[in-house]
Amino acid sequence: MRISLAISILATILTIVPQESFAGSMLRPSRSIGAPIGFPSACARYAWLCHNRAGGQISDDQAMSMIKRINRQVNAAVTPATDFTTTRKAEYWSLPIANKGDCEDYALLKMKTLLDAGFPSNRLSMSVVIDRNGGNHVVLLARLESGDYVLDNLAGSVKLWSSTGYTFLASQNFNSKSSWQVTLAGPRAGQFSGT
Repeated sequence: MRISLAISILATILTIVPQESFAGSMLRPSRSIGAPIGFPSACARYAWLCHNRAGGQISDDQAMSMIKRINRQVNAAVTPATDFTTTRKAEYWSLPIANKGDCEDYALLKMKTLLDAGFPSNRLSMSVVIDRNGGNHVVLLARLESGDYVLDNLAGSVKLWSSTGYTFLASQNFNSKSSWQVTLAGPRAGQFSGT
C-alpha cells in the first residue's frame, strides 16, 4: 500500500474529535470519509465488493471457523508482491494476479472467498490501518457478535481488532459497501485526533 493513501486519509482525519481507543470489541465509526485510492476502480470491476448481498444466518462459532480457515488458505496461496510488480501501476486494488499480490489483494481475495461460501456481506469490511511498525496496511474485518476480527496477510491467526497492535484509520461501511467511514482507534489514534 502506498504511503500517499495513508497520508490522504490522515490529512482528512486530523480534525476528528478523539474517540476511545479500545472502546469495546467493535470499531465505532465517527463520520464518512472518501474511499482510499484504488478502491473505486475495484468497485467498478468487482460488483461483490461494493454491493450488499444476502448471506445465510451464521453463528459466531461457524463464522470463526470459516474466517480462520480462509485466512490460512489465502495466506498460503498468495505470494507477497507489490502492485508495480503485478500490474506496472503504483496503486491498483485487485484480486491476486498469478497468485501474487499486496495487502489489499489478499484482503479482497479473502472477502470474495467468504462471500462465495455464503458469509453475509454486511459482516465484512476492508480497513486501512497503520501496522505495528508504522507502515500502511489493509486488512479485512469480519464482524461477529463477539466483535470485529482481523484477517491479515501478516498474521497466521485471526485476532480481535484491539489485539492486533494496529491503529485503524478508516473502514468500508458494513451496510453501505461503496462508502467508507473514519474508524480512528488503536495505540496511535491519539496522534491523529488533533488534540
